[in-house]
Amino acid sequence: MILKSRLTYSVCKTLYKRMTQYQSFSNQRNISKYKILGIETTCDDTGAAVVDESAHILGNALHSQTSISVSLGGVLPPYAKALHEKHIHNIVQDALTQAGVEIQDLDAVAVAVEPGLPLSLDVGLKHAQKLVMENRVPLIPVHHMEAHALTARMIDSVEFPFLVLLVSGGHCLLAVARDIDDFLLLGSSIDNAPGEIFDKVARRMKLKNLPQCYGKSGGASIELMAQQGDPDMFEAPHVYTKSRSCNFSFAGMKAHYCTYIEQEEKKQGIVASGVISNAADVCASFQFAVLRHMCRPIERAFRFCDYNNLLPETKTLVVSGGVACNQYLRAGLQRVCDKYGARLVVPPPHLCTDNGIMIAWNGMEKLLAGRGIADDPIAVKFKPKSPLGQDISEEVTRENIKVIPMKL
Repeated sequence: MILKSRLTYSVCKTLYKRMTQYQSFSNQRNISKYKILGIETTCDDTGAAVVDESAHILGNALHSQTSISVSLGGVLPPYAKALHEKHIHNIVQDALTQAGVEIQDLDAVAVAVEPGLPLSLDVGLKHAQKLVMENRVPLIPVHHMEAHALTARMIDSVEFPFLVLLVSGGHCLLAVARDIDDFLLLGSSIDNAPGEIFDKVARRMKLKNLPQCYGKSGGASIELMAQQGDPDMFEAPHVYTKSRSCNFSFAGMKAHYCTYIEQEEKKQGIVASGVISNAADVCASFQFAVLRHMCRPIERAFRFCDYNNLLPETKTLVVSGGVACNQYLRAGLQRVCDKYGARLVVPPPHLCTDNGIMIAWNGMEKLLAGRGIADDPIAVKFKPKSPLGQDISEEVTRENIKVIPMKL
């Protein structure tokens, strides 16, 4: 409770009074643990959740736009914003009802403010600001990718520092997490994100027209189809970056497989909404190519961290983000960890995709550390583009670390 008395507000005196008098107020409410509401609206999912300091999920609600985005051929920002505005009140209320709390019973409201789609971020931030000002509770701005990175600490005893790979529809980031808000960025995608090319290849193959893929995301459709395919039927391209770095490049891979699909459509006489008969083989080959390309920067990152003593002797790789739901990729990354004597920690699928739980937990980590609380909630702004931590990728490149790819 001492932590609460040290948090100050420069603008809202009523919030300051609530914080400084927290001890007696808490006793009146008979509350023994901190509780935080998290709000997530960075892209096309509206999420809200309440967690406590022991990582218990007290309430969780989510409105997914995945099936709509698939039918529209991608996320349309104005449409996503309209759906956020339509559902956010009920989603937040559902999470609170499940948790059995009111807004004024919470110790803070955490909201994702960076990075993301501007129109989507605006909805979540405005709703959070309205809640905290009306109910006199603190506001904690959250970095969406940092939240993904720290979710593993909810489910496992992951201590800092650790290596983290964040793979989603908009990002591919490889970093060393040294603290809740201290990251060293080793590498990132220089073009497309892996989730983006999963969606685009699936869309080019028209997988949504198959009954088994109806309503599924591109990534989920490719993973499902690949289970019945032979990856050796189509040669998987080797993708190289210009230097020995920890960066990724997926654009060429996307073009390569779109060419495969076009050739097969011509060969098989596929037109309009038809799907090639060997789509499963293309999916299996594509999935293997993505895995093989992801492994080399991770291997180089382990070596770089060993050379520079950035990780403890018992190393951990955390993998999170929507693409981390792919079980085939998880199995392949486990083999990389086995080679380097590292532990692989991947949150369950419902915590890898965008959700309010990870935002609430990131807010909790900040609250418990006594930092990250907004002095003036109304002054908080969203940031569509926001880097992750300190970029030392050029330093990694200068090390010129040679990696002999392992056989997958």
